[in-house]
Amino acid sequence: MTNPHSGGGKTARYGLVQRAEEMGAQVWTTSAEGDAASLAKNAVEQGAQVLGVVGGDGTVSAVAAEAADTGRSLVVVPAGTRNHFARDLGLDLSDPGRALNALVDGEPARVDLGVVGPHVFVNNVSFGIYADALLEPGYRQDKPRAFAAVAPGYVKGEQWVRARVDTPWGTVEFPQVVLISNNPYHLTTPRWLGRRFSLTTGQLGAIVLKRPAHAPPDLLRHLRGELRQHEHGPGAAGEGPLIWSAPGITLSGDAHHLDAGIDGEAVRLPLPVRCGILPGALRVLLPKDRPGIPPVPAVRPGARRPGPKARRTKNPSSERI
Repeated sequence: MTNPHSGGGKTARYGLVQRAEEMGAQVWTTSAEGDAASLAKNAVEQGAQVLGVVGGDGTVSAVAAEAADTGRSLVVVPAGTRNHFARDLGLDLSDPGRALNALVDGEPARVDLGVVGPHVFVNNVSFGIYADALLEPGYRQDKPRAFAAVAPGYVKGEQWVRARVDTPWGTVEFPQVVLISNNPYHLTTPRWLGRRFSLTTGQLGAIVLKRPAHAPPDLLRHLRGELRQHEHGPGAAGEGPLIWSAPGITLSGDAHHLDAGIDGEAVRLPLPVRCGILPGALRVLLPKDRPGIPPVPAVRPGARRPGPKARRTKNPSSERI
């Protein structure tokens, strides 16, 4: 399955359809008549034992859901804009075609999948400014304009997530940002900020940013700065982001629904919203030759580690992802 629009047309730019067909793969292209999920389902019904997906996180998660549900292996070819999942699998983002080598001699590995309601996510589900930007008309064509349209309400403290979240430090009412990831992000080293050094911990990562009493002039810059200062939990006065790991996280409230961004796709979810994780639910085939993820950086001297620790699961038959 390939999404020709992902990454500004990377599929055509790198000749991925032709390269896949030369390796014996049958290629289906998403269209208005057939999205990635339905194409993956059709492929399984026609006897496909391995599913391949060319696109970004949103396209990948749709095909990954079918692969996990039917016990098929998945080959991921990074052709989106960000490719967070492919990056954390260790794939080469500079040459997406190298991932196609997994069709010939791929190495199997088991990784976790996040789930929110009936939806699967390979990267994250977000509530707040990013989810609202996704709903702006023309988001795909002009992302900076979409963010500029929704940012003022958050910057002024007039807009928030209309829900409450239970955290290890108590319930947070109407947070400003909620980000829940499939396995925790690394947040202490600027160079590796936002990377996942493992996709097999069996834990969700959670980041909740409370509404500040006085809104900072630049919300996104403020959030990045706060994340670099706090590895786990709030500051001494209860300020800063709340960061923890858990196998399940729930958002509740009196509203009928919440707008969310699931792997970059806008979705409306009924409350309560329950997020969970499916340990080892997805079998991926990885090319032998790939850059790999960097080793976990050492924790800086004096770094705080309060709060719950992530539970790590081991699978001796699979390499660490």
